[in-house]
Amino acid sequence: MLTSDFDYDLPRELIAQTPIEPRDSSRLLVFDRKSGTRTHTHFSKIGSFLNPGDLLVRNQTRVLPARIAARKKTSGGKAELLLLRNLGADVWEALVGGKRILPGDRLTLSDSVEAIILEALDSGRRIVRFEGPFLDFLMSHGQMPLPPYIHERLEDPERYQTIYARPELTGSAAAPTAGLHFTERLTNELLAMGIGIADVTLHVGLDTFQPVKEDSPEQHHIHKEWCQLDVGTAQRIIETRARGNRIVAIGTTAARTLESAAAAAIQSGSDDPVIPISGDTGIFILPSYQFRAVDAMVTNFHLPKSTLIMMVSAFADRESILSVYREAIEQRYRFFSFGDAMLIL
Repeated sequence: MLTSDFDYDLPRELIAQTPIEPRDSSRLLVFDRKSGTRTHTHFSKIGSFLNPGDLLVRNQTRVLPARIAARKKTSGGKAELLLLRNLGADVWEALVGGKRILPGDRLTLSDSVEAIILEALDSGRRIVRFEGPFLDFLMSHGQMPLPPYIHERLEDPERYQTIYARPELTGSAAAPTAGLHFTERLTNELLAMGIGIADVTLHVGLDTFQPVKEDSPEQHHIHKEWCQLDVGTAQRIIETRARGNRIVAIGTTAARTLESAAAAAIQSGSDDPVIPISGDTGIFILPSYQFRAVDAMVTNFHLPKSTLIMMVSAFADRESILSVYREAIEQRYRFFSFGDAMLIL
């Protein structure tokens, strides 16, 4: 298995630059893994492909305004920080841009807030401690961390948040984009159909932004992300499976959380499909992986050679996924974060 096995050519004009309105008017490509059939519809019609008793599991994390402009205190040179995850108090793991920013350096964010570089990690990441009223500064001056392939200005920062993101669970460096398609109207319609909704949390981190650079995916080091699946959600998953209904992951982040909880169940010796978990996960799902908790998945179209296209290629084999992607390109679907969606059954 090579990283190049997950490459494909995408016309630049198909990279969605702005979100569509309303959210659920985006297109939806439904792919049935068993029959191989593909259906072209709109996201607002997703209920037509679900059954009463199915359980949608969504990621309720909220995106941090995690991009911060700064200057080197000694030289005044420009710097930028992209917060990845909180390590406790005012210490963060961050992606730091700028020339030769090393441990011991200080960055000025404002008259009252500074950042001290504590440790250098790989891939431009640093451990950073902030001094001063940092959280107040972050909420008033931090910018939404849009992916680098989006060049248009986002008029409403809330369009890079799901409608169900919880403020007390702010902690992601990127949105769980499969959830961006849901509206209140659609959610209520699904609930009225007898389709259940449960929540997990995974704070999205660095790997969303980075394609795999190693020749072999097995050589890629995936960074850990904090996730949680609580007792209530675990019980609903157990009950759904016992009825013979499906667990539908809303996005790869929900899927990673579900599969992390499934791995924990196996490790603990439990016969249940999942057990409650809370903590870091470094699960890296590649083809040959056997999914244990996810029966269907809603997901956007992912970057070539990314860990996410590898993951969906594990859920539905690589040749099928690349064939579906080619069809989506022919049909002029919109790709990536603000793009259209797939439902893989």
